[in-house]
Amino acid sequence: MRLADFDFELPEELIALRPASPRDSARLLRVDVSGTLDDRRFHDLPDLLLPGDALVFNDTRVIAARLKGERWRGDSVVVLEATLHRRLTPSRWTAYVKPGRRLAVGDRIRFGEAGLEAALAEKLEGGEVALDFDLTGPNLDIAVAGQGAMPLPPYIASRRGEDERDRTDYQTVYARHDGSVAAPTAGLHFTPELLDALEARGVAPHFVTLHVGAGTFLPVKTDDLADHRMHAETGEVSAATAEALNAVRAAGGRIVAVGTTALRLLESAAGEDDVIQPFAGETSIFITPGYRFRTAAGLITNFHLPRSTLFMLVSAFSGLERMRAAYSHAIAAGYRFYSYGDASLLWRAPS
Repeated sequence: MRLADFDFELPEELIALRPASPRDSARLLRVDVSGTLDDRRFHDLPDLLLPGDALVFNDTRVIAARLKGERWRGDSVVVLEATLHRRLTPSRWTAYVKPGRRLAVGDRIRFGEAGLEAALAEKLEGGEVALDFDLTGPNLDIAVAGQGAMPLPPYIASRRGEDERDRTDYQTVYARHDGSVAAPTAGLHFTPELLDALEARGVAPHFVTLHVGAGTFLPVKTDDLADHRMHAETGEVSAATAEALNAVRAAGGRIVAVGTTALRLLESAAGEDDVIQPFAGETSIFITPGYRFRTAAGLITNFHLPRSTLFMLVSAFSGLERMRAAYSHAIAAGYRFYSYGDASLLWRAPS
């Protein structure tokens, strides 16, 4: 397929700069397998699921991964910004750095005034670099949390600055494991009260962990999708969670993934026999129309960028024409798009 197949026009005023308040008051567009569209609110979710269904949440926690710093080389000083991407060792991170072209291997970078310093160890593909920090382990985590800012998506950061509200708003209420530099945004709509209502309905919560990298915001640059390579992300599906989810389906329940990150991880963990296996490692799965899904029957997700890998994924899940119609409806009805925007509940198209 071609990149142009996934393009659409989105009015700029529909890009949400703040989330709905309360979180579960966001709008929810239900798209069933026939293509019928139903305008709801996110707090209606318990009514749209059945007892015995299972929700799969990504419990990663966003770190304050955007760091402002200075590179010193003699009397030459370059002011820069680094967005941490993936942790490789207790003291080494890959990062996207701007301006990267003015950096060389061996350069020292100072972030703030609290002793957070790193050496540029390697220049990698796709504009990434590897940074070796002087601090390691928990000491590095504490320093990054103190100096860093929440890594808001570029379509928000270009229109307003990050502030204290974002440290709460850009984090799910069930976040547990530090490691993401982008939020699993479908989960931002959940509140403790809604989670309680879902459990009272008989919808069980299950948790997996996929640490979302900054590569999620990188544009697709190849016209032929077969030439695109996804960024790798680290994830884990525990043996207990895999067993529980297989039991849900065996009992006739449906798995509903909360977000594309949870869905991509489940698909990475599933075998050809559709059984979900324990998983721990990297995944770079790239899902486009024609892909055969093995796990979830439903997907909760926000509204995505045109020409993005996420719009390709939802088009694979529910059908490209169905998604074109749903997005046209959402735009005409004034739904709010992207990370802080509204949500959709999609059901998987028949194979």
